[in-house]
Amino acid sequence: MAFDFIAAALDKRRSEGLLRSRKTIDSAQGALIEIAGQHYINFSSNDYLAMRRSSVVMQAWVDGISEYGGGSGASPLVSGYTNAHRALEEYLATELNRDKVLLFNSGFAANQAVCQALFGQKHSEFQDLIIADKLMHASFIEGAQGSLAKLSRFKHNDLPHLQSLLNANIKSPQQNVLVATEGVFSMDGDQAPLPELVAKSKESNAWLMVDDAHGFGTLGENGRGVIEAHNMTQQQVPILMATFGKAIGTAGAFVAGSADLIDYLINFAKHYIYSTAMPAAQAYATLMSLQAKQNSERRHILAQRIEQFKFLANQAGLTLIPSNSAIQPLLIGDAKQASLASEKLKSLGLWVTAIRYPTVPKNTDRLRITLSAAHESRDIQALVDALQIVLQENKKVIA
Repeated sequence: MAFDFIAAALDKRRSEGLLRSRKTIDSAQGALIEIAGQHYINFSSNDYLAMRRSSVVMQAWVDGISEYGGGSGASPLVSGYTNAHRALEEYLATELNRDKVLLFNSGFAANQAVCQALFGQKHSEFQDLIIADKLMHASFIEGAQGSLAKLSRFKHNDLPHLQSLLNANIKSPQQNVLVATEGVFSMDGDQAPLPELVAKSKESNAWLMVDDAHGFGTLGENGRGVIEAHNMTQQQVPILMATFGKAIGTAGAFVAGSADLIDYLINFAKHYIYSTAMPAAQAYATLMSLQAKQNSERRHILAQRIEQFKFLANQAGLTLIPSNSAIQPLLIGDAKQASLASEKLKSLGLWVTAIRYPTVPKNTDRLRITLSAAHESRDIQALVDALQIVLQENKKVIA
């Protein structure tokens, strides 16, 4: 029978404890969410600065809709590009010290666009090359696999392994080579060694791309991400991608770089050319969020919550994957045990999602704890207390 594989694949995922399902959020206020009539403190949101429901963002959506309507009505190259889109792009370009910025509807689309536009055709006798960190976002890896470039992946933050791949694969100075990494890694929460990656890219005549989806908004003096934190120029990092759906509290993404790079994407990136533009109201709300005066205070609160959690977790003997970001993963190592721990935490009123294979490598299943400026100090204490209880119960179950 046609498509028998569908049921078989679902049955296999179910038997392995890896089947994904969705939960409907009935309401969300601050750090609290309501699901099926129950309230939980949410430790699974990427809304790091709690901007999603800030008065600044919500009022900007209202004002934007009043001015521009609910949607854009067309692709950017037809009639969907407004002064709201242009204002956001120009603001970001100035803030990031880049020539130009291009908006996308999602980080997934932006990463795919970069890979498939830059590596969608043969440019010389030498095969183009993409060398990406092993833990790079799936959107980028899939885009690279669908391109004409050869994709190699270096062990996470392993500079000697990266160097060995560069040495083995670069055949000519004219070869197009892209080294790709994340600013803050989405599942581990650690950062890339950017100064060293810049140096190795320069030595190999390669471009460096940084996906800063989880650093943009939280890092740097003004929240402009790892690029600002390390004071990286456009020449050092020719391609920068980041998203608005996390710390900024809206949705969408952007790619920043040279004028030629952005003009090339406008002309050759199918994900941009053939997609309806993001609503102008969304672009306006995003700009207002980026310019909000309370961002600095919220970054300070977030930093306090991160330090508090790490201190209390260490005192409690919890084994965290080393991270100084809002992403604080607690390694479990087994998919079913991670799911069980997540369910037990829910019974205590805490929403902490289990992240399992294939999202993370096998045997690195974990509780992905994310902290926010919306959390109170007592929320952090409650989380650590609950984790101690749940993990002790899990040990008894295993024994």
